[in-house]
Amino acid sequence: MSTPLSPDVLERLRAIPTPAVANGVEVFNVRPRTAGFMSSGIRCLFPELGAMVGYAFTATCRATEPPPADADERRFAMWRALERLPAPRIVVLQDVDDPPGIGAYWGEVQSTIHRALGCIGTVTNGSVRDLDEVRALGFHFFAGSVAVSHAYVHLVEFGTPVEVGGLTVRPGDLLHADQHGVLAIPPAIAGDLAEGVAQVERREREIIAYCRSNEFSRDGLEALYRRPRGGGRDGDRR
Repeated sequence: MSTPLSPDVLERLRAIPTPAVANGVEVFNVRPRTAGFMSSGIRCLFPELGAMVGYAFTATCRATEPPPADADERRFAMWRALERLPAPRIVVLQDVDDPPGIGAYWGEVQSTIHRALGCIGTVTNGSVRDLDEVRALGFHFFAGSVAVSHAYVHLVEFGTPVEVGGLTVRPGDLLHADQHGVLAIPPAIAGDLAEGVAQVERREREIIAYCRSNEFSRDGLEALYRRPRGGGRDGDRR
């Protein structure tokens, strides 16, 4: 992974809604606008917690068959590996069952353990449970479903790329997520992203203010959209 961002930069990013971060990424033109985010099948269970920003720790699980004899040792090894990742940490867990979500890896116990290990939340295509208890912990849940049982859920492996919600996530990827969904931040622009967001915000505020003003007219709106913008990196005319 790239050099971790400073706590101040991470805090600034956490104060920005995820759609605004997505707009800011577009300013730098480093990837297609159809890439870099998860599908709407990955839902935010606790929108009241606000945005989650952190580094991805990747793992896979399954729940349809009993765990192997070394399941506990795998889990202990995962905990040790977690501590080598910079904080804040987000566990991105791919449920490899077909269909996924039969048994929930995440509930009150695992969320409490991983919160103690410096994790702020999880993103999974699988299921979660114990919603009231985990909400009270302030631990973020982004998941494909909710389940009542953990079934035979167990860790399969960790530290390899995973695919969740159509997005390939690699160990150490910087993620930004809120009630709108989950976005990966390209590392090359992470340190400058707040300015990109501000650039788009200035343009949008100008349009919104004009539409709310007494001077509004359709001709004036068209003229505002036609006006060149500094830097040429604002993206399309919203």
